[in-house]
Amino acid sequence: MDSDDSDLEPGTVGESFKLQHRSPGTSEKTVESEANDSFDEEIYQDWRERRGSASTTRSFQLYTPDEENAVVKKFDRKLVLFVALLYMLSFLDRSNIGNAKIAGLDLDLELDDTRYEWVIGAFYIAYICFEWMSVLWKLIPAHIYVTVIVLSWGIVASLQSVATSFAGLLVLRVLLGIGEAGFTGIPFYLSFFFKREELALRTGFFISAAPLATSFASTLAWVIIKLGQYCPIASWRLLFLIEGFPSVLVAVAAWHLIPDSPSTASYLTLREKKVARLRLRREHHPSTPSGGLNFREMLETIIDPKSWLTALMFFFTNMSFSSMPVFLPTIIHEMGHTVLVSQALAAPPYLLSFFVVILTAYMSDRWQDRSSFVIFHAILSAFGYGFMALAGAKGWNNWFRYAAIYPAAVGFFSVITIIITWTINNQESESKQGAGFAMLQLIGQCGPLLGTRLYPESQAPLYTIGMCACAGSMVLVSLLALGLRWYLGRLNRKHGGYGRIGQETPTFVKQSTPFKFML
Repeated sequence: MDSDDSDLEPGTVGESFKLQHRSPGTSEKTVESEANDSFDEEIYQDWRERRGSASTTRSFQLYTPDEENAVVKKFDRKLVLFVALLYMLSFLDRSNIGNAKIAGLDLDLELDDTRYEWVIGAFYIAYICFEWMSVLWKLIPAHIYVTVIVLSWGIVASLQSVATSFAGLLVLRVLLGIGEAGFTGIPFYLSFFFKREELALRTGFFISAAPLATSFASTLAWVIIKLGQYCPIASWRLLFLIEGFPSVLVAVAAWHLIPDSPSTASYLTLREKKVARLRLRREHHPSTPSGGLNFREMLETIIDPKSWLTALMFFFTNMSFSSMPVFLPTIIHEMGHTVLVSQALAAPPYLLSFFVVILTAYMSDRWQDRSSFVIFHAILSAFGYGFMALAGAKGWNNWFRYAAIYPAAVGFFSVITIIITWTINNQESESKQGAGFAMLQLIGQCGPLLGTRLYPESQAPLYTIGMCACAGSMVLVSLLALGLRWYLGRLNRKHGGYGRIGQETPTFVKQSTPFKFML
């Protein structure tokens, strides 16, 4: 090691570094003030040029663990919870059509089985066609982008309450799909603020808003239908209006609460903004231009086997994930329960899923393991669907079929969370993350086109074929996850890490070090 560098050694935690020698005449107060207030790139470079001089200090840190924890906690409270609220509203607006159907939508608009499938499918066709919008998070300021898309889907969701025909509702579902497609990039956006090992829990909070929204939707639908009995407006129209309009109001708040980057978060102090930037140095790839995309890396991602494996896993999971919320009230209703009881019974499985998703994400981050949780929960979901099919075929009590909904829902919600995080974790740069995530969504969201056709009225009341198809798809997910784990492990063993990622070394020189894939 060069003599100029011999006075440096890594600190005990994170990105902390210590200088081991100090000139007697050095003013610690002056240097500490400089450390706290002036660590942008110019001073950072200037310090490197002066590091062997008499002005070195005995203890110098980029930031302390306490400072880092304070920044992370602020992002959790101010950012993660807010985007979870936005996702809850989006999921509520897309899935409440299942509640609206048994509240009289199909009768008033004369929706037979085929027309209802088209109404569901129209949303996903538009959703798929506009999945490319995920990369716009890197190009358009986030506070503008989020405000526009949340406002758009809120208006369209509310307008469903005035639909008077199948054609009118179909057009509105297409527009709703376009609006919500742009929001799927939220996990990619969160990677601008959190490290790889922190991302699963934050994605878990975000995705867990989906079962919470479905649980809330079922409970709210029960209240609205009850209220609709004393109201001149049809219950399903009231439902669309009450559940859609809050998105319009929240869009206004998004303009002020969504930061474009860690450096623009209004709730961080100047020092915290610098810490937020410094802690993510190792996460950023040097070949990606600031605020732009590296198209060569995006093309590499398209032909990368791991991108296809995760996309296929997402496709098969979405077969189950998409069909359950829109058909569960109908499935429970076909078990012999009244409309009101069906709405109430649809809520508990999703409420349980909410807590399990967060626990799963926490454990996945803590153990730095993705594949084990995908495999376990995929098998759990397959068991739930398989048991529902078996109970129906054997003529067992309907409560056995209802109980099987719990492992099915818990499983696929948890799998969705970890697959999304796993995809972002194993791309070496922001350009690859954006392309990989767009590819995941583009292919994966084709699953609902199949999933929403698994429960035709002709299969009522048992829907055995649909249950078996969902069980089989989740078994395939577990096998694909096992294959991806083997492939990533092989790359890690063969190359000692496959890609390269920028990292700060103890001498503060920006160098390229191996990128290790997360299994």
